[in-house]
Amino acid sequence: MFLLVHGGYHTPATWLPLQQELAANGWRSEAIRMPSAGDNPTAGLYDDADTLAARLRQIDGPVIVVGHSHSGLTISQLDDEHPNVLRLIYVAAFMPIVGESAASAFGIPVPEDVSGVAPREAYRNPRETFYSDLSDEAASEAIGRLVDQSLLSCVEPTTRAAWQHFPSTYVICERDRQFPVALQEKYAAQATTVERLPTGHMPMLSAPARLAAVLETYAA
Repeated sequence: MFLLVHGGYHTPATWLPLQQELAANGWRSEAIRMPSAGDNPTAGLYDDADTLAARLRQIDGPVIVVGHSHSGLTISQLDDEHPNVLRLIYVAAFMPIVGESAASAFGIPVPEDVSGVAPREAYRNPRETFYSDLSDEAASEAIGRLVDQSLLSCVEPTTRAAWQHFPSTYVICERDRQFPVALQEKYAAQATTVERLPTGHMPMLSAPARLAAVLETYAA
């Protein structure tokens, strides 16, 4: 089974095209919602990680956890008490060492007041950053589904580095205009294995069949 964790400003709907590809090939998947994305500006990284850990404890059988973008921080917060986790897969995602946050990774100062939501300026023009390789129609639909992201989730530092305890794969999106490819390359050097896709930041939308093929390689 694949447990899919969406990135910042997004919802589980992001994964639907990929889930359809996986299901067509006989694989089970579940997209889990992170509390820091949406209507709860007080939820932070640790709340996301607790939500993920709680769901994993409810699942019988082996699981591959897939984190996109911001949720690389979340999946890295897992402790090693999840024997059913086979692998962590990072898709154009943070893959932090202990003590790193989204803000520190990008060199952004932490404000004194970390309440409220993160500025949407973080992704500038989403048509050009998040959805650079989608059609105009698909990009418009995706933009309409964007939600707020809590500022707290962007500044809380990680206290674990789960990729040091679980096998890991990093998927580099080579045409990404949102998450710097150079930073992806840096993180990928820490992973057990590395895959590459010639896509923008959202391969689950722009190339779901290609991403599904990568994931299925590790589940087979």
